[in-house]
Amino acid sequence: MHVVVVVPTYNEVDNIAVLCERVRTALPDAHLLIVDDSSPDGTAGVARLAGDRIGGITVLQRVHKGGLGAAYRAGFAAAIQLGAEICVQIDADLSHDPAALPALVANVEHGADLAIGSRYVPGGRTVDWPRGRQALSRWGNRYAAGVLGLAVNDATAGLRAYSVAALELMEFETVAAEGYGFQVEMTHRLVRAGGRIVEFPITFSERVAGESKLSGGIVHEALLLVARLWLEDRRGRRQRRRSGG
Repeated sequence: MHVVVVVPTYNEVDNIAVLCERVRTALPDAHLLIVDDSSPDGTAGVARLAGDRIGGITVLQRVHKGGLGAAYRAGFAAAIQLGAEICVQIDADLSHDPAALPALVANVEHGADLAIGSRYVPGGRTVDWPRGRQALSRWGNRYAAGVLGLAVNDATAGLRAYSVAALELMEFETVAAEGYGFQVEMTHRLVRAGGRIVEFPITFSERVAGESKLSGGIVHEALLLVARLWLEDRRGRRQRRRSGG
């Protein structure tokens, strides 16, 4: 199956070449699609040079910094145009080990609609994170899973592989979240659509180079998103009861 690895970037000049090389080693036949929000540090140019060197890399450079959700929506659409049957997403900051990608893809090839590299299943872990950030991440995932009934341990995980059929079923183009809540909304949509989700353990490491994109605003957006999705679910249940469904 044709695999396209979608990597959103903003100011990742110190990481992007290494990531491209490691992804190529892990998935020699995959195509890399770098979605860069016009990084002022020259990330897109370094990615193009990596493409000249190792091949199989397309750089989609957007005019403005538009957020993670917008980058993935654009990336998935472009990946489908490239003939993708499986879309992989991975962070550019080397927090995810590309060596996990073959297992991620294999799960989708064997029938999963979504495979998640999870920090919060047995065997999964985070390395070099401050305790406060670990607690925030764990609490956020438990909150989202509990409120929305997701039965997923790591709904905010950024290391994922989707079948293109699942993306189209979910109508990914209409997902509204822009920050890390994008992962939660995508998970929620697939659960509601009856998709099959598989989680397997990974080690998540704190970035070495560059700056984290996590902010208080992003956390606030994610909390509001969960509340919005809960209200939508509740309205949907009421409408079904009224219609006799």
